[in-house]
Amino acid sequence: MHTFINGLERDLDAVIAGLILPWNSGIVEGHVNRIKMIKRQMYGRAGFSLLRKRVLLA
Repeated sequence: MHTFINGLERDLDAVIAGLILPWNSGIVEGHVNRIKMIKRQMYGRAGFSLLRKRVLLA
């Protein structure tokens, strides 16, 4: 618990901003998560060109 609290205190400005500002990165995180999922599914099976097509068409 102390480690978690120390981490919050070290980045207190970011914690406060995350709680009070209306902006969030939810949509961007969703896209990143989707691309990582596609990459994991295709790991070792195809090259970059097929991964690119899956990302653009998905």
